[in-house]
Amino acid sequence: MAALDPVKGRQALQRYRIMAWVTGTMLLILCLEMLLKYAVRVGPDVLSWIGWVPFAHGWIYVVYLVTVMDLWSKMRWDFGRLAAMVAAGVVPVMSFVLERRVHADAVARLEAAPAR
Repeated sequence: MAALDPVKGRQALQRYRIMAWVTGTMLLILCLEMLLKYAVRVGPDVLSWIGWVPFAHGWIYVVYLVTVMDLWSKMRWDFGRLAAMVAAGVVPVMSFVLERRVHADAVARLEAAPAR
């Protein structure tokens, strides 16, 4: 089994952190879009301005999943951590909360890794 590479791990962690925040923000915007569309029932003029949100969140979520898989594989975490990180992209606010915990765990693991 190969040793944990701290440089690659830190790079993967930085990419994950950025995508966790972008994905979480887009998910909150998506929730607002759905609220406006289905609860408030805004007119077609407003819908034309917010119709891009579901598509944008979907593609951003795909990029988020790539960064999750990259970090998860570099850190050699268990499948439970992977499932939580994947779910964080579709549960409002969870990406912000989990990002802090993942960051703390990853930093601790990277600092404990022997230098190459």
